[in-house]
Amino acid sequence: MPNYIRIEALRMLRNKRYIVFVVAFPVIFYLLFCNVLGGETAPGGIGASAYLMVSMSAYGSLAASIMSTAVPWAQERQSGWLRQLQITPLPNRTIILTKLAAALLLTLPSLLLVFLAAVLTQDVSLEPGQWIGLVPAMWIGTLPFAALGLAVGSLVPPDTAQPAAMIGMFGLAILGGLWFPVDNMPTTMQAIAHALPSFPYADIGWHLVAGETPPLQDVVTILAWTVALGAAAVLAYRRATARA
Repeated sequence: MPNYIRIEALRMLRNKRYIVFVVAFPVIFYLLFCNVLGGETAPGGIGASAYLMVSMSAYGSLAASIMSTAVPWAQERQSGWLRQLQITPLPNRTIILTKLAAALLLTLPSLLLVFLAAVLTQDVSLEPGQWIGLVPAMWIGTLPFAALGLAVGSLVPPDTAQPAAMIGMFGLAILGGLWFPVDNMPTTMQAIAHALPSFPYADIGWHLVAGETPPLQDVVTILAWTVALGAAAVLAYRRATARA
């Protein structure tokens, strides 16, 4: 299993789309937004640079989770690699868990680079305890998005998987308030944002940066989406293997 995870990670690290869209873009957007907003105070009373650090690292992490699962998985189904995996001793659950583990591994570059840019260029400073809470929360919180990517990759062909993944990626980021504060949205859009997994995922980070305990509702929402999308990924995988 470790070798399988390593192969999956190395393959994505060689993918130019992954490097551009989910590693470089979040850092670039972070620096641009910080230059525009300057020293303004963001929602929650925290500095704009710290608020945007969470927003852009959340965007990059969910993008990495979706892009590193949806497109490669769809390509593997079409190429016959999935059929080859099925005849190996690897159980189906191990294949899915390996994909999720590789997706988690691939979220780290985007996540850590945005944090590094915030510290080095915007003088963002947090207490050690805040970093200890923030990094694992933002990392583990990407599980529902990785599961979503697996479901998409199991259901659609490769030429559809990429646009579907990008629509999902940008849709979750925009509607979830990662690019525009939810408080500035109309009431209906706010309700939609709170129902999506992307808002509570980032909201946990915003509260940790502010030195506050994340709301229990955010944690419950993320857990519920993880279970729901994980079940959807398993069902989609079974459907894909039944047709393979």
